[in-house]
Amino acid sequence: MSSEFNQLPHDFPYDLTVYDMARNIPSAKSGNDWTMNELIEFNIQVESVDAVTFFGHEDLPQPPVSHTILNNVDMPDGSLSKSDRQFFHYLRDAIRASGEESAADDFAAFILRMFNYDEPDRVIHQQKKISFIMAGQGIDATTDLCLITFTDYLLLVQKDKQYVTSDDPEPQLIAEAIAAFYQNNLTRDRTGLPRLPSTVFPGITMIGTAPIFYRIPVTEELLTVVATAAYPSDHRTVVQRFIPPVTHPQLYVQQGLVPLDNRYVVMQCFEAFKSLIN
Repeated sequence: MSSEFNQLPHDFPYDLTVYDMARNIPSAKSGNDWTMNELIEFNIQVESVDAVTFFGHEDLPQPPVSHTILNNVDMPDGSLSKSDRQFFHYLRDAIRASGEESAADDFAAFILRMFNYDEPDRVIHQQKKISFIMAGQGIDATTDLCLITFTDYLLLVQKDKQYVTSDDPEPQLIAEAIAAFYQNNLTRDRTGLPRLPSTVFPGITMIGTAPIFYRIPVTEELLTVVATAAYPSDHRTVVQRFIPPVTHPQLYVQQGLVPLDNRYVVMQCFEAFKSLIN
């Protein structure tokens, strides 16, 4: 077998006899280098859906957010709670420091904590490396943010980096979901639990201060396709994308959470999205 398989873990669970060295196959690359090319090669499609399809109901819940945050574009004068004060500081920093990754990460992490995504017994990590197998090689995908328990990855967040590169954050987010599924099942293998045949991962991309929400189905079959670089014949993966239903969707990416109308709708989405995390 080619030396390129030397990086495989000893408990690598996939049959590489389908790996045909003679044909032109997708090359292994970091999940952070994934583009639309990888999605096309592995028959992964992203489709925008409405609230009923995404959440199972049309009405979004009331957000458990203070009136100060919902009714003030900028931080008002006077005494504020710690959470309110931090919201405006993190929002301001994320808007001003568009080329600084840490400011966007800090803002996204604060929002997740504000909505108690880290309860119960969950932890939010930044810049977490997750390993998986692509084209016969062990590689990494690095999340901007992830929500984990002691044993499982639950939620992934990838921000847009178009101020540095023209790459779309969606393929990177999907690669991270594949890596998370691989690691979750690896943990189950090592603790004597049965492997899960599939998982739907909640994911978020952040374009500036504008989040977009995803449901990413990952199956054992998709893992095998990616691990062996086999072109799927009839295996089609459909990722659901939900864009918050703001009043002016054409301006959403540019405006993000600055307009109060946008802010209210997005806060509703964060509250609804929490119910999809298992």
